[in-house]
Amino acid sequence: MNKELLEMYKNLGITQKTAEFGEEIAAKLKERFAKIDEVAEYNQMKVLMALQKNQVSEACLHGTTGYGYNDLGREKLEAVYADIFHTEDALVRPQITCGTHALALALMSNLRPGQELLSPVGKPYDTLEEVIGIRPSKGSLAEYGITYAQVDLLPDGGFDWEGIRAAINERTHLVTIQRSKGYQTRHTLSVTEIGELVSFIKSVKPDVICMVDNCYGEFVETIEPTDVGADMVVGSLIKNPGGGLAPIGGYIAGKKECVENAAYRLTSPGLGKEVGASLGILGTFFQGLFLSPTVTASALKTAIFAANIYEQLGFSVLPNSTESRHDIIQAITFGKAEAVEGFCRGIQAAAPVDSYVTPIPWDMPGYDAPVIMAAGNFVSGSSIELSADGPIKPPYAVYFQGGLTWPHGKLGILKSLQSLVDIGVVLW
Repeated sequence: MNKELLEMYKNLGITQKTAEFGEEIAAKLKERFAKIDEVAEYNQMKVLMALQKNQVSEACLHGTTGYGYNDLGREKLEAVYADIFHTEDALVRPQITCGTHALALALMSNLRPGQELLSPVGKPYDTLEEVIGIRPSKGSLAEYGITYAQVDLLPDGGFDWEGIRAAINERTHLVTIQRSKGYQTRHTLSVTEIGELVSFIKSVKPDVICMVDNCYGEFVETIEPTDVGADMVVGSLIKNPGGGLAPIGGYIAGKKECVENAAYRLTSPGLGKEVGASLGILGTFFQGLFLSPTVTASALKTAIFAANIYEQLGFSVLPNSTESRHDIIQAITFGKAEAVEGFCRGIQAAAPVDSYVTPIPWDMPGYDAPVIMAAGNFVSGSSIELSADGPIKPPYAVYFQGGLTWPHGKLGILKSLQSLVDIGVVLW
C-alpha cells in the first residue's frame, strides 16, 4: 500500500496494521473479483439490450402527475423489467413503498379466503410474519381466512422433499420461496436450487403459483428465478435493481395474471396498471437499473472481502470465504451484543451521510427484538448502499450488505474492524 493511501486511511481513523491486514486479504481476491466482473458484464449487456429493444427515449425519463394516464416511461420501464426477467409482464411502481410491501401485495392479490400459503424453506423474513399472520396484525392474510403452512429446511440446509410433498394439499395455492437468508444463519438459495424446488412443487401440484422473494439476489448470477420456472419474482428498488439511485419503489415480474392481480390490488379494481403517476422519478429508475449490474458487483466484492477478513479472525461467517455467492448479504456471528453494535458503529462511521451518528438498537416495527441498523445513505434505508443490521438476540449475528463502489465497501469493512479493535473484541 502506497504512503499516500495509507495516510488517507489514517485520516479516516484506520491504523496502519488494520489497513495492511485488509490489503493482504484484498490482494488474494483479485482472481475471484475478475469472475464477478464477468457476470456484471453479462448482466450489463442484458439490461442494455432490454433498454434498446423497448426503444427507451428521452421522453420516457419525464414523469406524469395526477392519474398518470398514458405514462410512456412507466409502460416502457415495466416492459424492460419483463424482458430482463423473461416474464409476461411486470409492475414497477414508486407507489410500492418497500420490499415487504411488494411481497405483501403479491401475496394478498393472488390468494383468496380458504386457500393456503406454503413456505418450503422455513421461517420467512421477520416483517412477513405479520403480513402472513404468524404474529397477529391488522389486515394480515390470516384475518382474511388464508392459512399458512411451513416446512423447515433440513439440518444440512437441504430441502425436506417428503415434508414438502406431504404439506401440499388441495388448498395450497401459492408457494413463497425466500432466496436470501433474512435474519437466519442458513445458506442463500442459488437460482439452480430454486429451479429444482419449483420443478418438484409443480410435479406435485402443477397449478400452484411459485413466488420468489428475490431481494438482494438480482444480477448476482446470470439467470434469475423466472428463468427456471418461478411464476413471480418480487423485490425492492432500493436494493440491487435500483442501483443506488432509485429513491423508493418495488417490482413484481411474472405471469400476466399474477401481475394484473397485483396491479388491481395496488390501485383499484377496474383501474389496475392504467393509473399511477410517476412524479418525475423515472429517470432515476432507468439509470439505476442501468447501473445495477456493476453496483451489485461492488456489493458482492465487499461481502466477499468481509467474509475473508472475519473468517481469518476466527469468527463464523455465512457464506464462508470460498463459497459461491447468490445474494449480496454477509452474515457474521459474534456471539455477543457489544460486537454487533461495535461492527455497526464502524459501518456508520464510514458513511457519506450521517457518519457522525451513533446507531443504537431500537424496537423497529415488524420485528420481535430490538434491531440495530447502520445506514448513512443517500436514500434512507437503501440496503444496496453500505449498510449493516441485526437483531439484538442470540446468536448475535450481524448482516452486512451493499457498497455502491468497491473502494467505499472496502473502507466500510476496515472501519468495522477498527471499531472492534478499539473496543477490544478483536485483539491484534
